[in-house]
Amino acid sequence: MITTDQVQQLLSGGGTVTGEGGSKIGKVGQVFLDDQTGEPEWVTVKTGMLAGAETFVPLAQASVQGSEVQVPYGKDVIKDAPRISSDESLSQEQEAQLYRHYGLEYSEAPSDSGLPTGTADQAGAPAPSGAPAGDSRRDRAGEPGVEGQDTSGPTTDDAMTRSEEQLHVGTQSREAGRARLRKFVTTERVTQDVPVSHEEVRVDREPITEANRGDALAGGDLTEEEHEVTLHEERPVMDKETVPVERVRMGTQRVSGTEQVSEDVRKEQVETDAGDSDTSRS
Repeated sequence: MITTDQVQQLLSGGGTVTGEGGSKIGKVGQVFLDDQTGEPEWVTVKTGMLAGAETFVPLAQASVQGSEVQVPYGKDVIKDAPRISSDESLSQEQEAQLYRHYGLEYSEAPSDSGLPTGTADQAGAPAPSGAPAGDSRRDRAGEPGVEGQDTSGPTTDDAMTRSEEQLHVGTQSREAGRARLRKFVTTERVTQDVPVSHEEVRVDREPITEANRGDALAGGDLTEEEHEVTLHEERPVMDKETVPVERVRMGTQRVSGTEQVSEDVRKEQVETDAGDSDTSRS
């Protein structure tokens, strides 16, 4: 089912109609809606065969791809369709004639496909030029208190609304990277001074006195003798042990700053063709 948003895109973007096999039929002229369902029912295509000629094509089995309406009919079938003016509403008889030509069953009961209800002024009134298809606003042109006429669609009051885009900025959180905490082993040389000591031989001589004379005469007169003393020294020794020194963990902290963003925004301006511009443009 073709939506009214797709219809509006076709009307504003210069859509085209293609038939079987992708053959180009012509440009989209107008789109007609069913008043009961509000769904698109007919599209007129400018075939170029006659100056200003537009041919009605049903949308019941059509699809839209971008700005292209694809219909399941050949170019010759559309070319031979009954010639009906697109400047007025379709009558019940005209709609029935068109449905018969395209091999579709015509019913006067409303349906999901956008078939007409059978009344001459309900079936397929054209959407206002430049306005969304299905626009049911009442035209108040000529009523008391309403000045001028809106040339782009139905005149709803004596003023127009000026709109503008407003920029709303915010923040969103996203992953900026990852950090890992890992442990590995390194080797370094440690040098320390260790105080050590050792024993050396010292010869003490004492004269013979009355106190040691007995010891001195205890041996023979002339003899050979040896006396031994054990010497000691300190040597540095090393031993290693593994001990815990600290606990390390990883966390995050928030650092605040500012970044500048720029974007283009549109706004409507109002001016008259009498030379007086709106001086309150903002």
